[in-house]
Amino acid sequence: MDAIERGLLEKVADLHGVPEGAYNLRENGKSVARASSANIEIVSKTEEGKSGIDIFIKPGTKNESVHIPVILSQSGLHELVYNDFHIGEGADVLIIAGCGIHNCGVQDSEHSGVHTFYVGKNAKVRYVEKHYADGDGSGERIMNPTSEVYIEEGGSMEMETTQIKGVDSTRRVTRAKLAKGASLVVREKIYTHGKQTAATEFSVDLDGEGAAADVVSRSVAAENSHQEFTAVINGNAKCTGHSECDAIIMDNGTVTALPALTANCVDAELIHEAAIGKIAGEQLTKLMTLGLTEQQAEEQIIQGFLK
Repeated sequence: MDAIERGLLEKVADLHGVPEGAYNLRENGKSVARASSANIEIVSKTEEGKSGIDIFIKPGTKNESVHIPVILSQSGLHELVYNDFHIGEGADVLIIAGCGIHNCGVQDSEHSGVHTFYVGKNAKVRYVEKHYADGDGSGERIMNPTSEVYIEEGGSMEMETTQIKGVDSTRRVTRAKLAKGASLVVREKIYTHGKQTAATEFSVDLDGEGAAADVVSRSVAAENSHQEFTAVINGNAKCTGHSECDAIIMDNGTVTALPALTANCVDAELIHEAAIGKIAGEQLTKLMTLGLTEQQAEEQIIQGFLK
């Protein structure tokens, strides 16, 4: 692994070397390093035409982690990967994913990943996913992640997804089905610039009594970039659901928010919030009185907003 690839790995997974516990490192379309642990097994998919892995986490597993980063440094590479996570009853684990693309060529590079999570009864999962791209080539850097989430009774999942910079085009899809007493928390952060586009689509079915979902997206659209945020929450039982889009637009950036709430049960409580606007002038003025330039003040506000 060269310096560029090591840099990508650090950006998307905070790794400076081999991680502890179970891991699978994918580089330029191939799995190049892998380790299982006593409680977490990683195996290659055997279905014809499907590339990816299955991760099996034993019931009752506590305080363990799985790292599954992907890096692409080969221009013109297009890949579709399927990763399935089977989280046993009562487990409590951390899953760290992410994709980094370095493209210095004229051809587009693309990573599309379909992650399916089967969260067992009373299990807890924290999932962290970061996307980052760089390189001075004219070829685009494309990422299209899809997450399918199935949470059994009493289970919970917390998803933290971040698009750091440099991704020219992305379509981010999350679909979830929650059983009785299950919960899903999503925190999304996106920054786009130039002519980049980003589309986020959430669809959550609250099927069980006491199910709860809290989906919050914070984003910044700068220069000539465009973002779309769609959130669909279906309350099919006595449940609580909340979605929120909070966006800052700068320069000629544009943002579209499309909420949809459907209550199919009289006891479903569903809320959506949306706020789109520019940085307030008084915020800039206050920071500039402390000696910052206007550009530095904007950067400070954005960093705090996306923190």
